[in-house]
Amino acid sequence: MKVDLCIMKNFKTIQLGHSGPFVSKLGLGCMRMSSIWGGNTPDETESIATIHEALDSGINFLNTGDFYGAGHNEMLVGKAIKGRRDDAFISVKFGAIFHNGQWLGLDLRPIAIKNFVNYSLNRLGIETIDLYQPSRMDDSVPVEDIIGTVADLIKEGKVRHIGVSEITAEQLRKANDIHPISALEIGYSLADRQIESELLPTAKELSIGVIAFANTAEGLLTGELKAPLPENDYRNHFSRFKGENLINNLEKVEVLKQVASDKGVTPAQLAIAWVNAQGEQIMPLVSMSRRSRLPENIAAMHIEFTPEEMNTLNITFAIGAIHGGTYLQR
Repeated sequence: MKVDLCIMKNFKTIQLGHSGPFVSKLGLGCMRMSSIWGGNTPDETESIATIHEALDSGINFLNTGDFYGAGHNEMLVGKAIKGRRDDAFISVKFGAIFHNGQWLGLDLRPIAIKNFVNYSLNRLGIETIDLYQPSRMDDSVPVEDIIGTVADLIKEGKVRHIGVSEITAEQLRKANDIHPISALEIGYSLADRQIESELLPTAKELSIGVIAFANTAEGLLTGELKAPLPENDYRNHFSRFKGENLINNLEKVEVLKQVASDKGVTPAQLAIAWVNAQGEQIMPLVSMSRRSRLPENIAAMHIEFTPEEMNTLNITFAIGAIHGGTYLQR
């Protein structure tokens, strides 16, 4: 596979693991190209065109999950990379179980993982998944069984590298002791900095790449939200977006908006840039389904901060400054 050797146009690269592959430091999250929570499916032609343009721009890290749209997302990604396999690094999450748009739980049994991977390979139309990772770990199945099963899939040639997602520092160490972990996928933003205490230092110590999603904290950091949210907004399920919590949080966002305005960029771009600036081992994973979003997100990777700007943001969004929880706090 040529992906490690390709020249990333205008992009820095990030190495996943001690001796793992180099991929673009900006990743494309494909989740929003499918319906997960029962909403409408975005235009498939536009979604595929977005993937193509991302690849053309030098973004080679594509993130999907076998439960995104009940397999729809993998089939879509498969169509997009047909004839371009060497241009793409495919990351797949597994283990989450949904029914009729409702979360039911996890299935991380070895027998289930062996079943999941074959369906994923078939839907993607590829022979090997570049990065395969449980979407979460809840202690329902021993870490040894989960990671050991994926390690067996590496021996079979069905997987190249092992990743993990949404786990604790203790789980990360345990998983890495069983088999070298290449990447940790985790929510990280100005509004969600809880991983800075233990998980992020552990990943850095172990030379594990960090794939950071939810950079705009479910839209909180875009500067476009107003209180109260519409009744049918899914974010009403989370205390962060309710009542006084939302009012407090939007006051913090006003500072982000001012810094962004002074720099001539959008709050969303600044939020992505902040994540990018947190370390060479951190990749912002940005979800989008329209080509029109690509230029602004790519431009965010070139934003630099003065010490004063970084200090202002870090103080304003210190741990605990944002009130209420989301799905990231479990």
